[in-house]
Amino acid sequence: MDAFAQLEATIADRLRADPGSSYVASLAAKGRAKIAQKVGEEAVETVIAAIADDRAGLVGEAADLMFHLTVLLHHMGLGLDDVRAELARREGVSGLVEKAGRAS
Repeated sequence: MDAFAQLEATIADRLRADPGSSYVASLAAKGRAKIAQKVGEEAVETVIAAIADDRAGLVGEAADLMFHLTVLLHHMGLGLDDVRAELARREGVSGLVEKAGRAS
């Protein structure tokens, strides 16, 4: 099992845990908006590390971002396979063309 599959399995398990004993469960108990806020905070910290040319910091912040994004996806009944499918759908399509095709 790769690290992302293990992450998803752990998050799925922890979402069913007691909020008093699990960070994931306690975050989920606060609702989707709080989870999304954490994703935003981690995204900003990822950007700051990149701008500072902090390679180790970037890796750590990217891991935090992926963790919180995976919690958000699972909270909404989605997973990394859904993201993989979307990336596969976009394969071979110019980013400019794909973006232009989105609804405004």
